[in-house]
Amino acid sequence: MAIPKRRIVPALSKNPTLSGLSQVTNGLYISNGIAANNTALLSAKEITCVITVSKEKLNSTSPTVEYVQVPVSDSSDSCLSDCFDSLADKIHSVKMQGGQTLLHCDAGISRSATLCLAYLMKYNSMSLLDAHAWLKSCRPIVRPNTGFWKQLISYELKLFGENTIKMFSSSFGDIPDIYEKETRGMIHV
Repeated sequence: MAIPKRRIVPALSKNPTLSGLSQVTNGLYISNGIAANNTALLSAKEITCVITVSKEKLNSTSPTVEYVQVPVSDSSDSCLSDCFDSLADKIHSVKMQGGQTLLHCDAGISRSATLCLAYLMKYNSMSLLDAHAWLKSCRPIVRPNTGFWKQLISYELKLFGENTIKMFSSSFGDIPDIYEKETRGMIHV
């Protein structure tokens, strides 16, 4: 299957909040652990499923919310790709039942962003490049670690048979080519 052309997710109210919940699609939010522990916020956004991508457990829970724990650390050698399909399927299933999913890790930057990107590729037919641009517009601080990028690149190849992002060697080590402009603009001390 060829990588689809850019497809914008319809009827979305983007909220680039850094500390609170950021809406990614109708049915999916991303946040940090602090926001995920705020039961009043979860209720206000009608969150029915919380997926925690961290070894840390939430301090607060609600009886009306389903909780899923993915005990993975934010390390380049951690494996998230084994759960790309199952978690994307879970988010989709919650949405089809009229629910809202909150996907979070400690900071809402790397692990949860990686799983959001996998979901956008699988269920919104977005290339990795487009999914990243979309997610970055919803939550500007997203930045998966290098190991997660490699897993996402492999997943895009599996889904579409080609890649829109590649890894390249830099003075910082291997990084995705979309960061090439950022590294060129950095001053080395």
